[in-house]
Parts: sequence; C-alpha cells; structure tokens
Amino acid sequence: MAAAAAGATRRAASSLASRCLLSRPAASPAAVPSALRRADGARGLLPGLLQRFGTAAAAEEPISPSVQVGETQLLINGKFVDAASGKTFPTLDPRTGEVIARVSEGDAEDVDRAVVAARKAFDEGPWPKMTAYERSRILLRFADLIEKHNDEIAALETWDNGKPYEQAAHIEVPMLARLMRLKYAGWTDKIHGLIVPADGPHHVQVLHEPIGVVGQIIPWNFPLLMYGWKVGPALACGNTIVLKTAEQTPLSALYVSKLLHEAGLPEGVLNIVSGFGPTAGAALASHMDVDKIAFTGSTDTGKVILELSARSNLKPVTLELGGKSPFIVMDDADIDQAVELAHFALFFNQVDNAAALGLARSYMSVFMMSLLRSPRLAL
Repeated sequence: MAAAAAGATRRAASSLASRCLLSRPAASPAAVPSALRRADGARGLLPGLLQRFGTAAAAEEPISPSVQVGETQLLINGKFVDAASGKTFPTLDPRTGEVIARVSEGDAEDVDRAVVAARKAFDEGPWPKMTAYERSRILLRFADLIEKHNDEIAALETWDNGKPYEQAAHIEVPMLARLMRLKYAGWTDKIHGLIVPADGPHHVQVLHEPIGVVGQIIPWNFPLLMYGWKVGPALACGNTIVLKTAEQTPLSALYVSKLLHEAGLPEGVLNIVSGFGPTAGAALASHMDVDKIAFTGSTDTGKVILELSARSNLKPVTLELGGKSPFIVMDDADIDQAVELAHFALFFNQVDNAAALGLARSYMSVFMMSLLRSPRLAL
C-alpha cells in the first residue's frame, strides 16, 4: 500500500482540493435556435450540447461536495499498489499548473504484473464463466454508483482535465452511467451464436467467446467517456482488461474503477496502470500474453501500436485516431445556424476532439456572410 510519503501527498492534495474553485452555470440556459429543434419539439443531443455549453461563462455557483483525490496508485488484481520502481509523476491542474497529486508511474514490470493478474482472472476466475445476467447486474450496480457520485466524479474530471464543470456534470458523467446501464449491461445477453448450413451430415455452429486479456490505451481529452467506451464492451463480453490511462489525466479512471469493484467486479478483471507511452504503453502493446489492443490517440502513435502488436504475437488491434473533419455549407443554407454549428464543431471540448472541424468548404457569398457573424461567437 501507499507509503507515508504518498499519504502526505494525498493530504496535501486534499487540502489543495478544498481551495479548488470550480463552478457550474447558475443563469437560465440560452434558448435553442428554432432551426435546431426537431419537428416534435424535442431538442436532440446536439442542440442540448449547444444549450449547455452556450452558458459555460454564466454566473458561478460553488460545487458541493468538494473535490477529493482518492487513489493515486496502480490498480492490480483488485488492490491499489505502488509501482514496482516506487516512482511517481505529478498530475497537474491545467488551469494553474499546480500539482494536484503524485501518481504511481507504471512501467514494463508493472504492466507484466497487471497482465499476469488479468490472465489468471480470465483463465481461473469467475468472470468469463458468469452468466449474462450476473455480468449485467454488476454493470447496472456500477451505473447506479456513477449516478450517486456524479458531482464528485465531474469535479475530479474538471480539475484533472480542465474542461467545463457543466460539460462533465451534465453531459459526460450521466452519459457514462447511461452507457453502462442501457448499452453494455444490455449487451451481455445479446451475444449470440450462429448455425451455418453445411453439406452432408455436418453441423456447423459459430460461437462468440471472450477473446481473453485486452490491453487498452486511452487519451486525455475525454478520460471518462474513453474509459467507458473501452471498458464497457470488453467487460460485457467477458474479457479481462489492462488499461493504461493518459499520463495527463489518470485520476477519474482510478476513481470510477474503485466504484466498479464496489459494484462486485472480481479481482484481476480490471487493472489500471498509469504511466507513459514509451514505457507502459509500449510494454502493453508488445506483451506476448495480451490478446488484443484497443487504442485511441494520435495517428503517429497508432502506427507504433500497430507495429508493436504485429512484431510481438500478431494480436488484433482496434485504432481510433485523429483526423480532419470537413464542414460543407451550401449557398442556400441558414447562415446563422451554419456559423453556430461550425463554431461548435471547432471549439467543442476546447478543440480537443478527434472529430473537430478541420476544413470548411462554402460558396464565396456564404463565406463572406460567415465572416460577419463569426467574431461574436468566438468571443
């Protein structure tokens, strides 16, 4: 467990947390443009996001409860432990540059410990053999705990990542709970096989089975949602996991993973290693006992992940990489709506978005009118 020095760091971090100034909008939300409403009067997701984020600079209202930094160690085999090397690294408040806490720095040895735990949990533990009902119940309890701790999770995500509290508390944390409850818990009993017609006296049956130990590497722009999108489907299918957090934003993944174990997840099924790409990330991608890698991040790093996976045990890889998203405006478009949507596409999540607007195409007349409307939205 944590040494006395680590405990002192946590106490200092908690003291800093008590001074952390976060806010949520208190003013009335801005009206949703009529062009964005559906025929039935409902707003839909995009207008809801626009309405939420359009009030990001509204009057401040103190958050309760206060942010508290919980676990900062590695999560291996159901326990929070120090890195084998004893090393730690700082995670910073992006608004001030202050150190929030020091986090255990995992490397190849820690990745190996985590993979060993995940392999044992897969080969000998109950998780892959559980019924769909049993796995679903754990994910449903996890969703309940996320909702119960919504404010703490959102405040921690805001502090560690720097995104608006409104976005975390009212969009991303509730979305994580919905993903676990409606999507992944619901998937557990829908993993069906297939009977294939065959010639002669043969019976051909296709069964979908867990792949084994899954290595996952997530980025820093949407730490909670990326965690959910990676962990949820892997657990629903009965796999075990070793997840490397982004070194910039390790705290929320550690927090919610503790909740997942409170919900009843068996030891060793989910292991979290905080660390850096060239050490922990490379070790995970090249590990011979990892059966699959899922990575979200830059295109250049994705190429490295693909190569390391191929050179080791030729493990399958799923990549979600950065890109350039075009935005096309025709000459008969509603210019006000187009400009508003273009600004949302560009500036959403402080531009830290793989699908952010990267290229706009329009007629010259549309372009000139857009120039007249853009400055007021950019302020």
